[in-house]
Amino acid sequence: MTDERKDFPDPAAGSQGSTMPDLLKDRRQLAPGEPFKFGCHKGLKCFTDCCGDINILLTPVDVLRLARRLEMSTDEFLQKHTQMPVTKDLHLPVIMLKLGPEPERRCEFVGPDGCTVYEDRPWSCRMYPVGMAIPPARAGEEPEPVHFLFEDDFCHGHCVAEEWTTESWKADQGLEDQEELEAGFREIVSHPWFIGGTRHLDPKRMEMFYTACYDLDNFRRFVTESTLAKRFVLEDGLIEQLKTDDEALLRFAFRWLRYALFAEPTMTPTDEATQKATGATMERES
Repeated sequence: MTDERKDFPDPAAGSQGSTMPDLLKDRRQLAPGEPFKFGCHKGLKCFTDCCGDINILLTPVDVLRLARRLEMSTDEFLQKHTQMPVTKDLHLPVIMLKLGPEPERRCEFVGPDGCTVYEDRPWSCRMYPVGMAIPPARAGEEPEPVHFLFEDDFCHGHCVAEEWTTESWKADQGLEDQEELEAGFREIVSHPWFIGGTRHLDPKRMEMFYTACYDLDNFRRFVTESTLAKRFVLEDGLIEQLKTDDEALLRFAFRWLRYALFAEPTMTPTDEATQKATGATMERES
């Protein structure tokens, strides 16, 4: 096994800076329909080697699925099984899976027979050996994901004869539904508001993003127990649905964030809320 630290694909890679991340530089880029060979099974000498000495970034759906799998609240899961790196280059919170002790840094969910949470494994684990990057936002352009192939020296899976394309690999790994659900998340992290890399969210909005995207149980309390329903025009029955429907709540979280972070018209304030906001503005200006 190589001594070089490995990183699994980041679902938002490339969206927080002006260029593609170093991790994906000099990697083979996969065009739509371009074939590659790969297989993974217990008979390979390298089986589960990719589950150690690695940084595994989690998406909102990853956190939700793993928390439900472990019968934890999202807050409990985040506290026990994740960590959040803090660097000056990040304009949004990034959640990483907490690993075992040095030097192996093994994923805590790996057992002798492989992944113990396989049905709910993270997006990046499903994607490997394919990487995806979202190019930096440009005014008036919708960024299209770019796919790459990881051909790590430690991995023997590239010697397997089975042939794939990016499209067939994603379908086989059950990624299509997750990516459809998280389309709103990708739109936020690649939003034109971040063009140039000079804008950063203030601490209050960073916390808002973290809660809405990752700590969904606490976001549910905010939605159902606050005055939100009185302050915004919402569809009939929506609040009742959001009390129990995790996927609907996550979609609503992305909708809410576009309004709260970027002032997009994805939410409509009630007349009463608009009047109060106007009155407060007039008081400040008087």
